[in-house]
Amino acid sequence: MNNDKQNQNKTANVQVISRAANILRTLRDHPKGLSLSQIAKEVGLARSTVQRIVQTLEQENFVTQSNASGGIRLGPEISLLAAAVHSDIREEIRPFLIQLSNEVNETVDLSVLDNGKVLFVDQIIAAHPLQATSQPGAAFPLHCTANGKAILGSLPITEVKNLLPDSLTKYTDKTITNREELLKELEIVRKEGVAFTREEHIKGICAVGAVVYDSMKNISVVSIPLPATRFYGNEQKLVTALLKTCQKINKHFDINQY
Repeated sequence: MNNDKQNQNKTANVQVISRAANILRTLRDHPKGLSLSQIAKEVGLARSTVQRIVQTLEQENFVTQSNASGGIRLGPEISLLAAAVHSDIREEIRPFLIQLSNEVNETVDLSVLDNGKVLFVDQIIAAHPLQATSQPGAAFPLHCTANGKAILGSLPITEVKNLLPDSLTKYTDKTITNREELLKELEIVRKEGVAFTREEHIKGICAVGAVVYDSMKNISVVSIPLPATRFYGNEQKLVTALLKTCQKINKHFDINQY
């Protein structure tokens, strides 16, 4: 009987961990937050069960209140854990970024999806008097950046719609603010495996970006930002070099996986 009880306890503990993981994944796809009832519907559990798990996750700072009405979103502890993972990935990918930067003689960025925005985690700066640089730790919007569109283009359409805000902020006169127009462009990104921003976030700055996957299938984005004066007319050269580098990175992690 004791062994049976121990086995039951182990099974129950594993089940709780699995349910908590499902809740965290659901909140990842809804950066604006969800109510307890909405979470329960998404994960297929009773609201009371979700409430107990969420209370424990909140005590550990894995989730937090998103607004006064009681919505729940991912908490600061998740960002700290993600930062540790990003650090390891950054060090492993960095040699490829250096090689790409030397090849195209431009700055190269590495970024990830973080709470509905693009988070820069590494950058190789090219020796140009006129540069397009963003400090690691900076966060940019998804809908008008090359790395953001690359991320969106790699996700299922339901996740894309959850990640996009109801109103797309206009940063320049070239920013796409119509959701349907953006979704059409993301279809092209999905087919071609590469995304562009042509002065849509910052006037005078363009970029090209593509996703890579680590051995755990986590998504990162390699992008090449540069002044518009060096971008137009050189798109194909940049795309070719970028995609070749991304293929090398993906192959590298595939080898490490086996």
